Amino acid sequence: MKFLDKYYPVILAFVSFLLSVSLWFNGQKDEGMFVGIWVPSILGFGIYFRIVNSHKS
Repeated sequence: MKFLDKYYPVILAFVSFLLSVSLWFNGQKDEGMFVGIWVPSILGFGIYFRIVNSHKS
């Protein structure tokens, strides 16, 4: 697998985390918490799709 194909969920989750932290410290605490809960969702979907794709092979 190429690097981005393998690690895109981790990269997206990290970007989401950075957005969440920046919203939180800019005073938008509710929005920061909302975006912060995207992180485990993104990682969960990444794991799910990796498992589904591994069973197709």
